[in-house]
Amino acid sequence: MSKIALVDDDRNILTSVSMTLEAEGFEVETYNDGQQALDAFSKKLPDMAVLDIKMPRMDGMDLLQRLRQKTSMPVIFLTSKDDEIDEVLGLRMGADDYVKKPFSQRLLVERIRALLRRQDAMDGNIVADTEDTKVIERGDLRMDPLRHAVTWKGQDVSLTVTEFLLLQALAQRPGFVKSRDQLMDVAYDDQVYVDDRTIDSHIKRLRKKLRMVDSEFSAIETLYGIGYRYNEE
Repeated sequence: MSKIALVDDDRNILTSVSMTLEAEGFEVETYNDGQQALDAFSKKLPDMAVLDIKMPRMDGMDLLQRLRQKTSMPVIFLTSKDDEIDEVLGLRMGADDYVKKPFSQRLLVERIRALLRRQDAMDGNIVADTEDTKVIERGDLRMDPLRHAVTWKGQDVSLTVTEFLLLQALAQRPGFVKSRDQLMDVAYDDQVYVDDRTIDSHIKRLRKKLRMVDSEFSAIETLYGIGYRYNEE
């Protein structure tokens, strides 16, 4: 049974969403603000966190920043309909997805399931011998899907599940262009709609993490109006 942490200062959302998730077979822990959640996470991490952005004491952005210092567990943001800047910033900071308020609880459940399935695959709980489980070595890049491990020039790079999947899709066929639609199919289930900006934000975050290891990293090329490709150096 996967454990989901739900962090929101709206008690109605905590009550209704936790009831829905529990009915779907999840174990749910609820928190009224980011600080309360962080205190609990210091003792034991959940399998996934669903965070509101605007909360008292510690907001979702601050909490995400603290979490990314020690874990790559999946994180979904709950955002207000006018929080476009916060959505993009959250993705750049390492959130895996976002859902706009007011939202369909069925949609939230599907996004949670999709991210958990990908996390299970990356953790090695699904070990089928497929193209997606093979170690990838492309010049200075090495990716081990079963261990969710990435190195660049021998240095570890910590990626979220979504970032890993996007890099894997690009690196599997260096020199070939992947459109945004193709990358959406890699990172999200068919029933989950995301727009181009979401993919762009993930790619920007991915580049930033690799440039923290190597300031001259340029292997991911943008082809404006078309998509992205990985150039093996």
